[in-house]
Amino acid sequence: MSDGPGYDGFEGASELLRALSAPIRLAIVSELAAGERCVHELVEKLGVAQPLVSQHLRVLRGAGVVRGSRRGREIAYCLVDEHVAHIVADAVSHAGEGS
Repeated sequence: MSDGPGYDGFEGASELLRALSAPIRLAIVSELAAGERCVHELVEKLGVAQPLVSQHLRVLRGAGVVRGSRRGREIAYCLVDEHVAHIVADAVSHAGEGS
């Protein structure tokens, strides 16, 4: 693909898709689509270890997909933009069509 004027706009989309490239991150985004969650709630729902959830939240936070806000001693995470939830839902739906 050439490095023409229309190419630059794809860089942000590429970064977003890279941040969503792990199945657990897709699951986290799907959970957060229903509302904000603390790490322990995501751990219980997804059935994975807390350090793993925290690591993937860090990636999603760095990509601007989620943000955290203090809720007492915990941090509650939510989606920055609901469009991301639609992207994930569409991807999951599309992947299921081939099965």
